[in-house]
Amino acid sequence: MNPLAGGLMELMTWVEVREAAGAGLPVVLPMGSTEQHGPHLPLNTDCVIPVGIALETAKRLSLVVAPPVRFGARSRPLSGGGESFPGTLSLRATTLMLTLQEVLEALARAGFERICVLNWHYENAAYLWEPCDLAVAKHPELRILVMEDPMPRFSEAELAELFPRGFPGWDVEHASIMETSLMEVLAPDSVRRELVADDEAARHPSWDVVPAPAEFIPKSGVLWHPTEASREIGQRFLEGCSKRLEEVLCSEFGLTAAPAS
Repeated sequence: MNPLAGGLMELMTWVEVREAAGAGLPVVLPMGSTEQHGPHLPLNTDCVIPVGIALETAKRLSLVVAPPVRFGARSRPLSGGGESFPGTLSLRATTLMLTLQEVLEALARAGFERICVLNWHYENAAYLWEPCDLAVAKHPELRILVMEDPMPRFSEAELAELFPRGFPGWDVEHASIMETSLMEVLAPDSVRRELVADDEAARHPSWDVVPAPAEFIPKSGVLWHPTEASREIGQRFLEGCSKRLEEVLCSEFGLTAAPAS
């Protein structure tokens, strides 16, 4: 492995990490979860996708992809199905924030100064900025990008192409068209195609209730229509998310992407 080209940190040796940090390579830290994604997608979906986006971007930019934070904030019924499904393993917000801060400080101790926190798990978003702020207070040499929302800014025409039956909103895209399509590209062998089925909550208001009424939680954990997913749609999502990550990294870290081959 050429440490100056970057890649998956978990496959690097400590010597290679030292060389990559010394060369000033940025680090992308994926923030995921271990969460149910219906009967057809694995629990690691929220980790596979941001790692895949970062690796796609690494084809054009030299960067290191840190091991993903595999446990996320507690799943909410209207955006993730809730905590009642076996296999969903979540952290309290305070635990997640402390975990992120300590990982950022460990990356700083390794010599990295430019870090991008790339979120995928919807519920993590509210808890990322403060630990980044605290890490910078301890390590002023750090510059941290906080990408709470990883989605590209699709035009109305592009959304109409991606969602020909109508765009339902990102909050109900859990285990649905987008995530199923992305997993068809990034981890096709993990998709249980014979179990793909549409579902939705009987009621989906714009507010939450604690404890959640039963009609807020679809029995399958699927929040919309994964039967509309396809590898072609997944490739478009992957390219769009990767391009957005590239633009943010180039904008804030002064990087220059290699021309597309």
